[in-house]
Amino acid sequence: MTAASPLLVLAVWTGLVAVGLCLGRVLWVFLWIGTRAVWQGLGPWQPGRPDQRVPLVAAGAEPAHLGYYWRQLWVDAWTAGAYGMRVVWTAFRDVWLRRNVRNLFLGRHPSGRRGRAPINRFGYVLLAPGTFVGALLGAVLATVLLAVSLLYFGLLVGLVWLGSATAVPVLRGVERGWALTRGIRVKCPYPGCYRPVPLAVHRCAGCAKPHKSLRPGRYGVLGHGCVCGQRLPTTRLAGRGKLTALCPYCDRVLPEIVGTTRVVHAPLVGGTSSGKTMLMAAMVEGLHAWDRHGDLRVDYASADDRHTFNDLNQELRSTGWAHATTGGQPRALMLTVTRGRRRRLLYLYDPMGESVSEAERVRAQQYLAHTDGVVLVADVLADLKVRGRLLGTEDAERVGSARPSTQGPWETYQRLTGELNALTGRRRGRLSVAAVVTKRDVLDRLVTLPRPGAQVDSWLEEIGLGGLVRALGHDFKEARYWAVSAHAATGAGSLESEQRRAAEPVLWLLAVSGLKTAALTGTPGAAPEKRKRYTTA
Repeated sequence: MTAASPLLVLAVWTGLVAVGLCLGRVLWVFLWIGTRAVWQGLGPWQPGRPDQRVPLVAAGAEPAHLGYYWRQLWVDAWTAGAYGMRVVWTAFRDVWLRRNVRNLFLGRHPSGRRGRAPINRFGYVLLAPGTFVGALLGAVLATVLLAVSLLYFGLLVGLVWLGSATAVPVLRGVERGWALTRGIRVKCPYPGCYRPVPLAVHRCAGCAKPHKSLRPGRYGVLGHGCVCGQRLPTTRLAGRGKLTALCPYCDRVLPEIVGTTRVVHAPLVGGTSSGKTMLMAAMVEGLHAWDRHGDLRVDYASADDRHTFNDLNQELRSTGWAHATTGGQPRALMLTVTRGRRRRLLYLYDPMGESVSEAERVRAQQYLAHTDGVVLVADVLADLKVRGRLLGTEDAERVGSARPSTQGPWETYQRLTGELNALTGRRRGRLSVAAVVTKRDVLDRLVTLPRPGAQVDSWLEEIGLGGLVRALGHDFKEARYWAVSAHAATGAGSLESEQRRAAEPVLWLLAVSGLKTAALTGTPGAAPEKRKRYTTA
């Protein structure tokens, strides 16, 4: 054995010891700093502040942050993992190679302190190669173990993303199915619009910015983060209905309960001066009369609806008459009617009489496309056949003072039915019609005409309007008849019994929609039969 052999053995032995000691220490140090770097890379560590890593969409789109799961989850997972890897190798390069190993090769302590004795400096040099190899192996093993951990982390991230992505169509489907099951179809009630509203625009409760896509999607599953920092719920069950809702087409405010309650559209169709406006007022008063008796609960859908009806009621109390409806297409008067655990949002339309004077004008009444039932306002005193049966000047004076309509009920029906099929998508046979004979107070005082009794359809046939009765029974799913005195149900000195009777046509239409109001109108069952027929009040 040569003289160099002991030195070689000593160097190898020292290197192996250095490798073992360095590997045991460096491995866990590198794993710790790598894991800590990944954790810190996921951040942020400022509670209450918006996550600046979640980008905003382009200008003019939804004023909300994209949902974290949508894209940023993957970006953060990748960048955090890569950052952890870089920290491990940065520590290996800067701390171990450029400082510790370099100092050892120079015969210094790893901290940089120079050895006092030559033997110490020689020992540092012997430790340098082993320290380098140990640090290198520690960095490699730490990288492998960290990579395995990150793969497992990536699997968890994938499961989170998959769960969030799956929840979007599930929640949308549940909400859509719930709406279909309850028959909820939202329509705009405002003139010039009347369009279906599949999803309303919701204003942020904090900054009032409009959110056009407030539902589970790429902006979030259960909530959207508005640019102002407000958290907005995306489903009705989470409280979306508490936000102010707007029509996406005309930007006007929708009722608060829109989207949660089934809507029943009930237009009042009749000629000019047929008594539509007074009949609508009598119907609303009648609903409130039923409310006072505890049979149901009636509320105005908005403050505007309350003001509109109060103004109309004040006019009737002061003058006894309602001015003719003007102004083009009507805005629906909206009421919520609740009986038991069921509720309906009632849209009452009072169009001007000229709207049914011509086919083109009827075609312009787009709200008829959504109607669930028609209230045909029949002023029989406007019919020429009925007028021809009058004898004597007293009856003629009474009829003149009643301000007969310029268009009889048969002409009104012909104008309506000619366009109703096209507007409703040929579903007229599935609609119900409530035919209401108005001005009964005048009819009861006529001498040469029989008085309307309980069988109003028979009375119509008797006075020469049998064709109208047969047409209604043939063309509609169900037809019922009433004779009402709106004068007796509105204004000063109104009679509650007449008010409650005036509300029966609306209650019957509500019963057809599934609200349990049939018992209030004397109709057995909650809904009419499917076969075409007509009954009498």
